[in-house]
Order: sequence, then C-alpha cells, then structure tokens
Amino acid sequence: MNDIVPAAPHDLSFIGLFLQADPIVKGVMILLVLASLGCWTIVVEKLLRFRNVRNQARTFERSARSAEKLHPQSAGTTGRIVAAGQEAWRDQDPSESRAERRERIERAMRAALSADMRQLQVGLPFLATTGSAAPFIGLFGTVWGIMNSFSAIAASQDTSLSVVAPGIAEALFATAIGLVAAIPAVIAYNKLTTDLGRLQQSFAAGITALGDRLARDRKPHLRAEAAE
Repeated sequence: MNDIVPAAPHDLSFIGLFLQADPIVKGVMILLVLASLGCWTIVVEKLLRFRNVRNQARTFERSARSAEKLHPQSAGTTGRIVAAGQEAWRDQDPSESRAERRERIERAMRAALSADMRQLQVGLPFLATTGSAAPFIGLFGTVWGIMNSFSAIAASQDTSLSVVAPGIAEALFATAIGLVAAIPAVIAYNKLTTDLGRLQQSFAAGITALGDRLARDRKPHLRAEAAE
C-alpha cells in the first residue's frame, strides 16, 4: 500500500508570503516597499531641516520685533531675507512715500522667503502621491492574487482552505504593505505642510516688523551693521 505524502505546508511568514507570491504581486510589493523607504527618507530629512529653520524663524521674528541687529551675513533663510531687505532699502527713491517704500522692501523680503519655502516643499508632493496611490496599488496586487487563487481552485477542483488560504494571504499582504506605506505618508504630509505654514507665518511676521523699521529709518544702519 502506497503511503500518501502530505502536501508541504505553506510558509505564511512575511518573507514566505513574498517569496511565494506571483511575479506581478511581488513587483507590487517591491514598489510599495521602495515608496515607503523613500517616504521615510523624506520625512527624516524634513524633520531635521524644519527644526533648524524653525529656530531661525523664531530668532528672526524676535529680533525684528525687538529692534535687534540683523545681519545680512546670517546663515540660512534669515540671512537671505535680511540681504534682500537691505538691497531694497538701498535702492531708495526720494519721490516714494513711506508706505510705498515699506511695500517695496517687504515685497523683496517676501520674494526671498518664497524661494526658500519652495525648497522646503521639495519632496512633499511625493508624500502626497504615495499616501493617495499606495492603497490602490496594493489593492491591484490583492485583486491579482485573488484571481490567481480562483485559478488554482479551478485547476485543482478543490475548495479546501489549504488551497485557498495561501493565495488569499499573499493577496492581502500586498494591501497591508500598501497601507503601511500610505498611512505614515499621509500623516507626515499633513504635519509637514502645517509646520511649513507656521514657519512661513513666523517669517512673515518678522518681515512686517523689519519692513516697518526700514521704511521709517532712512539712515544706512543695515550697511553699518554689515560692516561691523
């Protein structure tokens, strides 16, 4: 009497599900993992950079409001804003009113701020794209895996759980990876855009205070500060 060899059990670990998956499902998983790694790289870089710029914004706003010295040679965004204000202040027109001079100076500083804010926005669209597209990419892998499961059922004429479960598990694993990639991306995008808006508001408040100082003072105090 011939012995019946039992079928080898399927490996339902994460690595096993990946290795046993259909090539297309496997490609979906790899794409989602790479997208997740890219998102985390952007998040860590932005958090470190935002912390530095946040300190600059607080110092700039405090100094502008308290009439402290601001040097164009300052590093980072503050230095570029002050340098733009200095350049606009030097280009004085005796015929312009104080309000016109203030608007011109503030416009130059806001232009410098906008250039730096655009640099800080680099990478945020990728977070938004990953957050919105990753669940659907994972769902595509799930649908494809379930189709393969139904094909296996039709080929084996067996609807037992041992036949259905591995394919369903592989399919659902793709959706899980999609959610793992999407959820942190959405949370990070919302936080970073909120932080970016607060940074811009802080710098804008300082620009308003500094613009008022420069519009009232026709003496070249910024030039003197730069020479110190």
